[in-house]
Formats: sequence, C-alpha cells, structure tokens
Amino acid sequence: MTFEQAYEHFIQSHLQKRTGERRGRLERGHREAEKQFCSHVWWPLVGGFDDLHPEYEVLDWRGRPYFCDFAWLTPYVKLVIEVKGYGPHVRDMDRLKYCNELNREAFLSAMGFQVISFSYDDVSQRPELCVTLLRMVLSRFMTNTSKSVSPATAAHKELIRLANALGRPLRPIDVERYLNINHRTAVNLLRTCSKYGWFAMIAGAKGKNIVRYELLPSGIRQL
Repeated sequence: MTFEQAYEHFIQSHLQKRTGERRGRLERGHREAEKQFCSHVWWPLVGGFDDLHPEYEVLDWRGRPYFCDFAWLTPYVKLVIEVKGYGPHVRDMDRLKYCNELNREAFLSAMGFQVISFSYDDVSQRPELCVTLLRMVLSRFMTNTSKSVSPATAAHKELIRLANALGRPLRPIDVERYLNINHRTAVNLLRTCSKYGWFAMIAGAKGKNIVRYELLPSGIRQL
C-alpha cells in the first residue's frame, strides 16, 4: 500500500467514527502541515497509522476542549504530537496565548500525556531530523519489530539515558536506586550493556573488580 492510499484510509476511517465538532475539526484543522508530518516523518519511521489519532480532543486545565494535532495512544503510552508553525505559535502569539499554551502542556503532562512539538519548518525542510528525534522518543516504548514493550530492552535504554544525564560512569548503586532493583540485577544489566559494546567496564584501584561502567558513543546510538 502506498502512502497516499494508507493516508486516505487513515483520515476516512477517523471521519467515519466522528460526529459534530470532532468531525468538523478534523475536516477543517488537518491541513498541509499535518499531512507533511504524516508523509515526511511518521510514515517513513513507522510505516502505518495504527494507534495514531489526528485532531485528538483533550480537555485543558480549565476543562475546555482542545484539539491536539496528533495523539499516539497505546496500552503503554499517551503521546501528544504538535506541529507548530512560526506564525501562529510565535509571531502572532500574545502573552496570554503563550501562557495558556505552556499551562496546557504542563496539564497534559500531569494527566499522563507526553507532549512533544516539532516546528513546521523542520517537518517541511528537515524531516530527517524530526524522524531521528521521534525515533528516540518512540524507542522508549517500542521494539524494532512491534509496538509491544520489551522490559530488557527498555531497561538497557534507561541505563543509557541515566549515564547520559549524569555525565559520568555508572556505578551499580546508581542503577539500583534509579530502577529500584537489587544489586545483582543491576550488575547483570550493566554487564549486558558492556557485552554489546554500549558501556566500557572500569576496574577499581587494585584492578581486580569492575566498579564503574562508562557510556560509549555506540550506546547513545541505541536511543
């Protein structure tokens, strides 16, 4: 199936399920920027539109309806994706609209949504950057072959993120506290990461025991 065929089916299937303002919003609000995101970013990365909802309605902190550009909803994650043009979101935005937008994103995060935004310019002119960044986000929740969570893979990637955030080699105690696991499990995870070449093992002062694990560039590329 080509992109155009899959995209047409994607939009029509959502239109058929909607009535009233929800249908009207999809007919009016889903335009060139959103279609380019689908064709330039989502389709090359995911290859389909399962679990993706265009013009998805949520409530803001005031209880007022708000339509996100996209929501990706699975049993494991609620992800809101916005494509923001410079004009309506920067040049033409006053202080009140700016405050409301930030408050809305904070509220959605509190409600369990992860919110990410892409500029329309990047979607249109540098889609490969958007694909790379979105891949890093989705990799927290997907394996390479399915939309199911792989606990081992997810744990390894969390160690990579932890090492990157700390900016220093990891100790087993760091992993124990971060993942709330016992010492043996922490060491096994670190050793597995080292086995795959994502971390380098560092011995202690006497050179007998491995006491730290340093993140390597090959590890960062797993995200």
